[in-house]
Amino acid sequence: MASYNEISVSTLARLVGTPDCPVLLDVRTDEDFEDEPRLIPGAYRHPYLTVMDLADDLKGRAVVVYCQKGLKISQGAAAILRSCDMQAEVLEGGQFAWRDAGHPMVLAGKLPPLDDAGRTVWVTRHRPKIDRIACPWLIRRFIDPKAQILFVAASQVNNVAERFDATPFDIEGAFWSHRGETCTFDTMIEEFGVRNDALAKLALVVRGADTNKHDLAPEAAGLLAASLGLSRMFRDDLEQLEAGMLLYDAFYRWARDATDEGHDWPAASTKA
Repeated sequence: MASYNEISVSTLARLVGTPDCPVLLDVRTDEDFEDEPRLIPGAYRHPYLTVMDLADDLKGRAVVVYCQKGLKISQGAAAILRSCDMQAEVLEGGQFAWRDAGHPMVLAGKLPPLDDAGRTVWVTRHRPKIDRIACPWLIRRFIDPKAQILFVAASQVNNVAERFDATPFDIEGAFWSHRGETCTFDTMIEEFGVRNDALAKLALVVRGADTNKHDLAPEAAGLLAASLGLSRMFRDDLEQLEAGMLLYDAFYRWARDATDEGHDWPAASTKA
């Protein structure tokens, strides 16, 4: 059982991929990270000796700190953050405990370079529908919560990628794009190594909606309808993305927790 100022692996696993996930700080030493260069989904690395530098940016936010085993390095780093009036917990058992529980981890070598603000930058075609909302949701919930998403004219995606050191996605010829019968969402799940049961179910729905193969999952037609509706409600692509984040949060929670639940009418009688 997790002790005071610790969070268990099982509790954190329920938060990862949701809007309620705390900020995840990987404070492993370089040696420990090189020994296993994978991150808990949504985590980013920071030297444990300089965590005080994060105090202003993380003020008022819940933080979970982890090192290799959840001992002296993460305990000390979390204590420093708490001394700055921050809510900081340690992951019980550290990265080893997360790994040994069989939870997915992000392959750090697949992450694009970070910009000066410490975030990944991605660029795709404007006026998104399915993949170009689903992929930013996946990136921000499982890969890089701080990621910057750029929507530009289709003819300029590669030019913008080159000029602004951005990573192109969901465009023909890009690494992060469709492969065979699968879509870009599938590619990102597989390449980053974050597949779990819920994402596998959601990927099937996204693929069916994005490739117009609604026989893959009965929910695919509903996702397409909702996505097309959003595209007509918002002229601004970033505003549409923010609304789409909520849509995919709901689909993810359905895929994780509610696929066996139905809804009947009339409602069951309340009479004895």
